[in-house]
Amino acid sequence: MGRVTERRRVIRVRNGEAGVRPDTLVAEEPLEIRLNGKPLAITMRTPGDDFALAVGFLVSEGVLASASDVRAVTYCEGATEDGSNTYNVVNVQLAPDVPLPDITLERNVYTTSSCGLCGKASLDAVRTATRFPLRRSAADDTVRIPAQLLGELPDRLRAAQKVFDRTGGLHAAGLFSPEGQLLDVREDVGRHNAVDKIVGRAFQAGRLPLEGAVLLVSGRASFELAQKAVMAGIPVLAAVSAPSSLAVDLALESGLTLVGFLRGPNMNIYAGEERITFQGVSA
Repeated sequence: MGRVTERRRVIRVRNGEAGVRPDTLVAEEPLEIRLNGKPLAITMRTPGDDFALAVGFLVSEGVLASASDVRAVTYCEGATEDGSNTYNVVNVQLAPDVPLPDITLERNVYTTSSCGLCGKASLDAVRTATRFPLRRSAADDTVRIPAQLLGELPDRLRAAQKVFDRTGGLHAAGLFSPEGQLLDVREDVGRHNAVDKIVGRAFQAGRLPLEGAVLLVSGRASFELAQKAVMAGIPVLAAVSAPSSLAVDLALESGLTLVGFLRGPNMNIYAGEERITFQGVSA
């Protein structure tokens, strides 16, 4: 596996004084994901948890639902015996009874907000593809999280970002219980990769759907991240920055609770407010 960080020479200027010193940077390398040996997608990512990233990506594509859907996940084209990813290529071999999706395109078009689809077409695609549909109304399930506790989660996530402390250049995704327990955290140069790694690790552990979980992301909440939460059965998505309009539309359509601008006691609740409580009273 490639290194998570690398050292580079930098000229550092402080108060007008310049000096040469080494700097620690987050590593960024391409990962090609193959399905049954055929190229499916290429993503720029921080090396690490590559198998989880690959299967998490396939969960968000609607290809995988349970660990039994996968026969094997392997490095290929140069992987060494100790598992090193020499050429950054991962192949996911499906179980014989799992249908192979159309992979004539690099990615199934509904999975990214930059793919050219928008509006109702994207929303319909996610709704019809998900294996773990959320409750149509947030009031119909039992997930509840106090607003005060929700406001504490960004600090808990930040405290768990070990590589960010060394580089300042990573996004993070954290998975929490409704009681605020940090269940998992992944860092990556890409927000979507960090979420795929979270979902992929849950997939590998047989924990999908993540019905009682809260997903927190360190940046904005795009349509793609909302889609990944819905596809994994996650009922609550919170972000420290803004959501996109299509992410809000998807949240309203699917029953996802979507929170943005989560900063301490302040937040905007865009959908699914029934899952957020305020001093014992629902919003």
